[in-house]
Amino acid sequence: MEHQDGTFRSYLEEKGGVEQPPVVDPNAVARFKNRKRKQKVLTAKDYVQGICSGNRTLLSQAITIIESNLQEHYELAQEIITECLPFSGNSIRIGITGVPGAGKSTFIESFGKYITQKKHTLAVLAIDPSSERTKGSILGDKTRMVELSVDENAYIRPSPSAGSLGGVARKTRETIILCEAAGFDVIFVETVGVGQSETAVHSMVDFFLLLMLAGAGDELQGIKRGIMEMADSISITKADGSNIDKAKVARSEYQTALSLFPPHPSGVTQKVTVCSALEKTGLSEIWKIIEEYVSTTKHAGFFEEKRNQQAKYWMYESIHEQLQRNFYSSPKIKKHLAATEQKVIQQQKSSFVAAQELLDIYFQYKEKS
Repeated sequence: MEHQDGTFRSYLEEKGGVEQPPVVDPNAVARFKNRKRKQKVLTAKDYVQGICSGNRTLLSQAITIIESNLQEHYELAQEIITECLPFSGNSIRIGITGVPGAGKSTFIESFGKYITQKKHTLAVLAIDPSSERTKGSILGDKTRMVELSVDENAYIRPSPSAGSLGGVARKTRETIILCEAAGFDVIFVETVGVGQSETAVHSMVDFFLLLMLAGAGDELQGIKRGIMEMADSISITKADGSNIDKAKVARSEYQTALSLFPPHPSGVTQKVTVCSALEKTGLSEIWKIIEEYVSTTKHAGFFEEKRNQQAKYWMYESIHEQLQRNFYSSPKIKKHLAATEQKVIQQQKSSFVAAQELLDIYFQYKEKS
């Protein structure tokens, strides 16, 4: 359409153009708001019913509540755990650790698949207190365990993203209770790396499996002794290809070393095996050792006694953790802590006197409040 000024404009421009649709669909917004209003706030009973019926979504949500540091979540978590306790305890809890490079992820996937093929249901958990610093490895493990992560008889749960060893370990132990209530009859508790976490895992499992490498070198000798004494069995990994002979020699050496240690508390002789997660060899032998160990220790009463001792241990650990948290969150302590710390650094007070003064301040404050 030609105008007097010689320009051309379309009919749509003359009429003001086409009305643009809204950026956000108002109907979708309304539906979302209605759905949010209709969402039911779940109670501890709802979570427990879902967990016991095998609902993995509710199981994962309940574990997230356990891992939360919010006070309202803590109270809900304790209620869920208490309600799940009567349905727990019917699994074999297996701790798995290993020296760096031992191939824990590959082993767990191969061994886990072997177990699920025997009609067992498996939950894989982890203890990773250092993941805030290192970004952890269990999340990577989940992506590497391609077959196991899609196995309908397996459940892989990444560990808490951060926290003290005691806190992460306690939450993992509570997660075991929920997984058992959900019907998993085999629980793997993996440690990420080698260190104090081995002791924590050992205090919550029935059977502790140590994965070692052939010819790992003398630099690991300091690690080996303490962990080897805790282990119920040792397996030399990567026994395939040209490494088979080295693995067999290592098995013989470790078996000799174990014979020099004091008798195992369970009364069962520690055995050393070789395996290849890549070629799926030696897995049946490891599972047979675990089954025989559980059967023998149950018959002797050691199995139940060990679980009772573990329950007592975690009661005291929880007391220590709660006292520590309560102490440092106290307003009075927050007020005096930095100044007292400086006096210790400047050698104006001894560490012990400063600690006693802070404790006196804390207990006086608690008495008044």
